[in-house]
Amino acid sequence: MTDASKRRSHIAVFIYGLSGGGATRRALTLAGGFAERGHRVDLVIVDAEGPLAEAVPDGVRRVVLDSPAIRLAGRLRRGRRKRRITASGFALARYLRRERPDVLMSAANHVHLTALVARRLARVPVRLVLRVSNHLTQSHLGGTGRPRPSRLKRARRAYGGADAIIGVSQGIVDDLVEHTAISRDRAHRVANPTYTPAIEAAAAAPIDHPWLAAGAPPLLLAAGRLAPAKDFSTLLRAFARVRAVCPANLVILGEGGGRRRLEAEIRELGLDDAVALPGFVHNPFAWMARAALFVLSSAWEGSPGVLVEALACGCPVVSTDCPSGPAEILAGGKFGRLVPVGDERALADAILEATTAPVDRDALRARAREFDVDRAVDGYLEVLLGGV
Repeated sequence: MTDASKRRSHIAVFIYGLSGGGATRRALTLAGGFAERGHRVDLVIVDAEGPLAEAVPDGVRRVVLDSPAIRLAGRLRRGRRKRRITASGFALARYLRRERPDVLMSAANHVHLTALVARRLARVPVRLVLRVSNHLTQSHLGGTGRPRPSRLKRARRAYGGADAIIGVSQGIVDDLVEHTAISRDRAHRVANPTYTPAIEAAAAAPIDHPWLAAGAPPLLLAAGRLAPAKDFSTLLRAFARVRAVCPANLVILGEGGGRRRLEAEIRELGLDDAVALPGFVHNPFAWMARAALFVLSSAWEGSPGVLVEALACGCPVVSTDCPSGPAEILAGGKFGRLVPVGDERALADAILEATTAPVDRDALRARAREFDVDRAVDGYLEVLLGGV
């Protein structure tokens, strides 16, 4: 660690709110890690509600942005979050002028443009670092989502205004350098702060569910926002193929706007008795420890921490080889099978193979420990405080 990262600094971490998503979990972990190293840390948010509202680490000050524009946007039914993020720019600029943090880390892709605008409006010497946790080009143009070329064009222009960018996988860094105005010397790869011994402790917690009883069919597990990027539709079709060969159950943890569509697909495939969508759960690790297999079906990712969490629980993994992150985490297939995106047949075949193959669970846990929180926090501080 350099002298710059050891110096006590004022760090502001900007996210939208306290939902249960992976980006929020990583931001809270990082904020807590910065505070443990003696830095003054503000968690700057627009929405103070959410399942992680009680998970803000000790030593981290919660700053909730407020303005008439934010409150007005909050009363709208459609596009509420997007409008509140846009409306928060002036309030964030006022915070920067008032508090003068040494560095502002924008911790999730959907707030980066607001952070860039706010820093420009504030006109104060605040270092701005963007934590990019999703594959920029693919998330705007590819996969199963609606293409958004105009938004991608704005991001390509704007990202060059940051002092530095942290990509959570090498694939993200390479994409940013190729498609935005950010230069290679300002783009850094730092792995997600994912592994902590607390994961293995939480994995031992009991779960009372009939699908986990002795003699029950194998349980397949998936987790993530119920959104197009996760491509749970392909997973459901692949699972239908698996069920045609052998009994199995599927649980998808998470919540999101795609719930009704997925519920309709489950009915259409005749899987009502074998698929459960329990929503957000505070302890997914207990499920991972008991599942026969964890399946990631995403069309695109950044660096899916949920794969590391599954490995930490000793759970075998099958994943799409989506851009970007899974291949890096699984070492090209050494620690879990990789299949093409959107290929339900290949995904079903990999699931059937993985559920019958022997697995070295200790090797999976050892791989997860390479994504240690302390190592990640050190890497982030190097970039945030100008050490690299």
